[in-house]
Amino acid sequence: MTKEALSRRNALAGAAATVGIGLPVLAACGGDSGSTSTDSASDGGSSDGGSSDSPSAGASSSGTTLGAAADIPVGGGTVFKDAKVVVTQPAEGEFKCFSAICTHQGCPVSSVEDGEIACPCHGSKFSIEDGSPQAGPATAPLGEVDVTVEGGQISLA
Repeated sequence: MTKEALSRRNALAGAAATVGIGLPVLAACGGDSGSTSTDSASDGGSSDGGSSDSPSAGASSSGTTLGAAADIPVGGGTVFKDAKVVVTQPAEGEFKCFSAICTHQGCPVSSVEDGEIACPCHGSKFSIEDGSPQAGPATAPLGEVDVTVEGGQISLA
């Protein structure tokens, strides 16, 4: 390490102590939020920029209608930015839902392509079947979120 890096780190640690937070908070995950999605017309543009241990971290409240089940492609999925979830259909009539917040550094995932959920920030990819990481740097799976399909509509459970 260089003297410059150490003095910068010490300055940040001192600033953190002054406002009552620790250095680990400053080093916590943060992400780029400049991603776009063309997967759903109902997508908004929100991101919480962080991650949580909760499986449905950042997901909207239960009962929220996401959209028509018919709009979720078999072997693919749709990112619902406003609800912070991604709904996939790995097989005909089988719907899965995961947090749309990447477990690597909290960036919102942006698309579902070639059977994988993609995070644009650092290239992590996740399985549409179980949310498990398929390509790093993420090593933890996306949190599973419960959904219901009723009357052809998918809603958060």
